[in-house]
Amino acid sequence: MPEFTRSNDVQDRLHRLVPGGAHTYARGADQYPEGKAPILLRGYGARVWDCDGNEYVEYGMGLRSVTLGHGYPPVVEAVTRTIAHGVNFSRPTELELLAAQDFLSLVPHADMVKFAKNGSDTTTAAVRLARAVTGRETVAVCDQPFFSVDDWFIGITEMSAGIPASPTVQFRYNDLGSLAEVLESEDIACVILEQATALAEPALGFLEGVRALCDRHGALLIFDEMITGFRWSPGGGQQLYGVRPDLSCWGKAMANGFPLSALAGKREYMELGGLRTDADRVFLLSTTHGPETASLAAFRAVVEAYRSTDPIGRMEHAGRRLAEGVNAVAAEIGIADHLQVRGRSSCLVFLTKDPEGNPSQPYRTLFLQELLERGVLGQSFVTSAAHTDADIDHTVDACREAAIVYRKALEHGSVDGFLTGRPVAPALRRQAAPRRLPDIPTRR
Repeated sequence: MPEFTRSNDVQDRLHRLVPGGAHTYARGADQYPEGKAPILLRGYGARVWDCDGNEYVEYGMGLRSVTLGHGYPPVVEAVTRTIAHGVNFSRPTELELLAAQDFLSLVPHADMVKFAKNGSDTTTAAVRLARAVTGRETVAVCDQPFFSVDDWFIGITEMSAGIPASPTVQFRYNDLGSLAEVLESEDIACVILEQATALAEPALGFLEGVRALCDRHGALLIFDEMITGFRWSPGGGQQLYGVRPDLSCWGKAMANGFPLSALAGKREYMELGGLRTDADRVFLLSTTHGPETASLAAFRAVVEAYRSTDPIGRMEHAGRRLAEGVNAVAAEIGIADHLQVRGRSSCLVFLTKDPEGNPSQPYRTLFLQELLERGVLGQSFVTSAAHTDADIDHTVDACREAAIVYRKALEHGSVDGFLTGRPVAPALRRQAAPRRLPDIPTRR
């Protein structure tokens, strides 16, 4: 049984210094079994080690940002060579040109690109640009989990405290009627959506229909490629599905975990943030660290890996073996209706249901707990190109033992007596409860 003594101590100290105890809500301790949230020290390939010395096969891989594996040598070598000559300068570097050329060679639907650091930087820049182009303010977003930390999106989530009313409306994925209704009833500046998610592929004609509706109503079409980019295909969903957006936003896997994002799009719109326009200029993206050399060098090494090897094929191979293995285990143990691995093979999730067949956070937490105790870490089963057959075999074996415990809890009718601590809670929720922490004692 692994120990979490040092991890718990470090986590407690983080909570005293960092709001939420992590710099990303999805990385928070409330997303893991209570008292069993590892604090990591290092990683290599698809394996990570925590400060108690526990070793895990990791899934999710940096919230889907690491597709080639931790410490991927060509990326490490490219970054090391580059930063020896400086990281940030007061003028552009040739590296910025080379990186832009590399990006646009992968994304033929885009004419221009501008780099930044966070995905939210680019989605917000795209919204700002669309508002300038159309003279409208309202944004139509798909009913998908997350697009930005900025007011225009967070204002419609459960964590909207401190945010003024946002002119943002929603439409339903794969429902052209709901989008048409929004576009007919509101003056929409732009429509933003993920073309696909782990559990949802576009229905026949859906993306083409979205494109046509945007054209008919004069709204810009923005594709969020944070997850689909470098995971569905090197050129993202727009390459795979063949529908051209006006603007697209990229991040996560661009630089194998190094901080880099991109806004790309048609020249006629992107130049409004440049110097080839007579219109009022848009303050598009202007970041000190957007073009720093480490991330651009990492990005170029990632592009070379995608050109010379087949990372997506390896992710999909690992994902297929994992889904087949875990689903077979669940069927063998008799809980296939309650524990399932589903989704695109390069972006798998596991579904956990209670005895009545309803999605369950307590049973999800129990499954996470049992996997952690058997050397598997992950809120999902998102693979990387570094996941080997041995990693998958280890995970399937861990799932077999976890599934036996899961079945006992189903037979018992609840996780009481099986789960240690409180269940996980949604990352974006209005109150800290049900995972609120005690107040820090006042010193006298």
